[in-house]
Amino acid sequence: MAHDHNLAIFRGKLKFKSNEHKIWGVFIFLSIVTIVEVVLGIIKPGFLMKPFITPFEGGLGATLMNIILSPLVFLIPLNLIFLVLTIVKAYYITWDFMHMRDERSSLRRAVVWTFVFLALYIALIFLIEGDYIYEVYKSSAIKWNF
Repeated sequence: MAHDHNLAIFRGKLKFKSNEHKIWGVFIFLSIVTIVEVVLGIIKPGFLMKPFITPFEGGLGATLMNIILSPLVFLIPLNLIFLVLTIVKAYYITWDFMHMRDERSSLRRAVVWTFVFLALYIALIFLIEGDYIYEVYKSSAIKWNF
């Protein structure tokens, strides 16, 4: 029960003659993305190491704006670039090498929504545990030794 695989990548913008050519095309794309990640990790450009905006100082309004804009206030652009490139690589590895493109949409949604739920859950757990550890060290006699 073999069936033909979709031989296009980038939403149909680039089409290949055979499955082997497509694998090489995706391999080259993933290699380029990895090389960009490694070069950025080695060089660490100074303009990408500073947050987009600095935290607001002042009263209640500044505090609320810091909370609302916290993803931008404390985010280093280089970390955002690494995050986006990692998601792009994970997408293409799953989509092309694991043949998710050829599966039914319900299976694809189940895989994606499971990942989204687990990623949000682990982010919540990290935030809760981090706040707990911060409060313990802040109010105890134990010094911050790390």
